Amino acid sequence: MTKPTDIPVFDDILAARERISGEAARTPLLRSAFLDEVTAGTILIKPEVLQRTGSFKFRGAFNRLSMIPVQDRAKGVVACSSGNHAQGVAEAARLLGIPATIVMPFDAPALKKARTERSGAMVVNYTRGVENRDEVAAKIVAETGATFIHPYNDPGVIAGQGTAGLEIAEQAKELGLAPEAMLTCTGGGGLTAGIALALEQAMPACAIYPVEPEGFDDYARSLDAGSRVANPSAVGSICDAILTETPGDVGFAITSRRAERGLVVSDAEALAAVAFAYNELKLVVEPGGAVALAALLSGKLDARGKCVAIILSGGNIEPEMMMQALAGRGVP
Repeated sequence: MTKPTDIPVFDDILAARERISGEAARTPLLRSAFLDEVTAGTILIKPEVLQRTGSFKFRGAFNRLSMIPVQDRAKGVVACSSGNHAQGVAEAARLLGIPATIVMPFDAPALKKARTERSGAMVVNYTRGVENRDEVAAKIVAETGATFIHPYNDPGVIAGQGTAGLEIAEQAKELGLAPEAMLTCTGGGGLTAGIALALEQAMPACAIYPVEPEGFDDYARSLDAGSRVANPSAVGSICDAILTETPGDVGFAITSRRAERGLVVSDAEALAAVAFAYNELKLVVEPGGAVALAALLSGKLDARGKCVAIILSGGNIEPEMMMQALAGRGVP
């Protein structure tokens, strides 16, 4: 598992758009009069919950798998994920005829595991906080010669995620709007880096704000420190989709030159955003995919008089978690 070192550039995003065209959805950019009212701003919503496999991850997965030489595809691909990257890689592999093995934590949502297997991937479980998922994956790669697809620290994955940022810039322009700020749901930072790279060229005046759950604010602390720092724990938040150890070095090289500062929300605020999205936007969003919306609703970013874009990054939520959110009873 060679660590990627190449930093993607804007042209890589343009190339990724061509590769994923016809497979990935060009999700819309939505407006909500009520959200504008409660924030006193002009809010643009990128609902990647409507993307294939229910999250933005399909973009990066399909782009990266498409880049594997044809002669190497029979060896398969290996990925580590709590669910959304797993589904994206599994579905991309199915479409391209590539065998896929996904290393997933035992406590990953059952819905995400089931959909990963539905796309034909083999799931290998590990215990989060006890076993090292990268070591588990490395063993499989050594035995099979498969290509490892990192969930966020891979130039091809980052370029694929950047297509969402390119669409945001184009769609905002079509609406006659120019966002002053962009809020992204951030774990390891692949999505944030891709969007930052796209907007650096397409909308350079737009400030980037990574959003994370409390206790897993490694990106916010890394931006403050000027170098990557790690989280003290691998578990402890309902935002499972964005729980990572530390920012990826490839993405951090991009985001650190573009991000204004990191924002942090509580699990309760994420759940409240899940409920808001369901009740007011009529969109199904998982907690990790709702943190950008949560930052707006909780006032972590003052949107008054501003045009702000946010991404709803994933909608693969367990029914029990949705019921908890809609009941308004707080964190389970």
